Amino acid sequence: MTKEDAPKIVHVHLPQNEAFKTTLTAGKHQIISDEPTSVPEGQNLGPDPYDLLLMSLGTCTAMTMKMYARRKKWPVEDIYIEMRHHKNHAKDCTECEDPSSKIDTIEKEIIIKGDLSVQQLDSLMEISKKCPVHRTLLSDISIESTLAEQ
Repeated sequence: MTKEDAPKIVHVHLPQNEAFKTTLTAGKHQIISDEPTSVPEGQNLGPDPYDLLLMSLGTCTAMTMKMYARRKKWPVEDIYIEMRHHKNHAKDCTECEDPSSKIDTIEKEIIIKGDLSVQQLDSLMEISKKCPVHRTLLSDISIESTLAEQ
């Protein structure tokens, strides 16, 4: 297994004395996550879990578009992405087991600054859907949880 194939390891710590404030560590980088004050005991000390998910997708999207533009030598100056997450009632779910089923929707509004043609902008929008995080979120995902020994 090469270094690139090795699984990424992230540590998540929610100590006993905290309601939701969680420390996330990836290598030498650290982020605090929390729930907003609208949630009982939330302190709003950092992004909530869905904010982190959107940030991950947005970051990957912007980086993928920038790498593609650089490779093509296109004059992309800045990329801005505004994202929203919400749950919609499943309109076409008349025969669902749970009639209150909802579908997660993520909206990405992308602004690309630079002297680009319509064709270049269209290509960048297509590439935006091919970032690894976007592909992961749309794929079948297996999450395997185990209880570690103390």
